[in-house]
Amino acid sequence: MTNRQWIFARAPNGAVSPDCFEWREAPVPVPGPGEVLVRTRMLSLDPANRAWMNGPSYREQVMPGDVMHGFTLGEVVASNVPEFTTGDLVDGMSGWQDYAAVSAGSLTKRNARLAPEHLIGVLGVTGLTAYHGLFDVGLARPGDVVLVSAAAGAVGTITGQLARLAGCHVVGIAGGPEKCDWLVNELGFHGAIDYKAADFRAQLRAACPNGVDVYFDNVAGEVLDAALLSMNERGRIVCCGAVSAYDGGVSPAGSPLLPGLLITRRLRMEGFIVLDYAAARPQAEARLAGWVEAGQLKTFMDIVEGLENAPAGLVRLLAGGNFGKMAVQVA
Repeated sequence: MTNRQWIFARAPNGAVSPDCFEWREAPVPVPGPGEVLVRTRMLSLDPANRAWMNGPSYREQVMPGDVMHGFTLGEVVASNVPEFTTGDLVDGMSGWQDYAAVSAGSLTKRNARLAPEHLIGVLGVTGLTAYHGLFDVGLARPGDVVLVSAAAGAVGTITGQLARLAGCHVVGIAGGPEKCDWLVNELGFHGAIDYKAADFRAQLRAACPNGVDVYFDNVAGEVLDAALLSMNERGRIVCCGAVSAYDGGVSPAGSPLLPGLLITRRLRMEGFIVLDYAAARPQAEARLAGWVEAGQLKTFMDIVEGLENAPAGLVRLLAGGNFGKMAVQVA
């Protein structure tokens, strides 16, 4: 057997492209003491994949020569620890490859009776990010106006639906009329705004005439500036991502609205990563699973077939070509 891998070959100068990666076939690794050999079944594609190329953040930077970093759902094929046995379904950072020998402590055992698409999406990091960002950071309450950017993406689709379930008025920001219509007609958002439209800021004011109480920010940049101007006093801004800055390789200059608006409107602006809430994962997953089972929370997967197509999938994701959660079906 061989281990098919995508190697991060070179840092992009601007937008990422398929030639930033190099295909390699290597021997299947042998797990050492305390390690588990995992075969990848599904690979998550996320905007954060691009951010990891720009420098260290909450995790180490991916460097040229590394197997491309990535979150995976996989099956245990060999184990040197009693906690995991052959056939267990696990998630962790196994990267863009068929097999990985990883530390047992870096893996989480998952319920094999659940759909893999749910485990890597709504019941995985994606759903947990939306849940904790909205409720634990944004403190969304019934009657709040909740504005979500990148609303047709993986986290955005879940965040908007959770806000609606919580009794909030939900407005999404997305790119293009097709995505905006989809948010309203398929996911039940109360309104949607096209950030590509020439009258985007006027659309935002019209969609949120009474202001915004919670802004769930996935993009930063000019969209964040527009949202800041609509924030109500004591509003909460959830900083989840900054995808507008990722694919250019540099962060934009700071907003001229900060810190002035934070002071005068007494806003709270807070960043987070989902690992902050690891202790609450079982309860959050149970609530998410209940909504999915009851048909109250819809899930949409944008599946890329085959590990060989992972680079093209990431390029499409960063260009905004996905609807919902994007993942690669590896095995």
